[in-house]
Amino acid sequence: MMSLWSLLTPRARKRCFALLDASGICRALREAHEQPGEPDWVEVHELRSQWLGQTLPLEAMVAPRHIGLRPRPVLAA
Repeated sequence: MMSLWSLLTPRARKRCFALLDASGICRALREAHEQPGEPDWVEVHELRSQWLGQTLPLEAMVAPRHIGLRPRPVLAA
């Protein structure tokens, strides 16, 4: 049974994340309070097991990014 205090205090909600490989294929799903430390995790609106092994739809991502495109170093002239 929940105490009155736990009902009145705000709790951080869990967020959904998907691990993408260089091709944009979903390799893992995770629910956590903070984004995982590895750079290949992206935040998604929800978790769907059918995404595993598939290309993640762009509309699923909270902030879509270009898969496989790494920032290029700026060359001096």
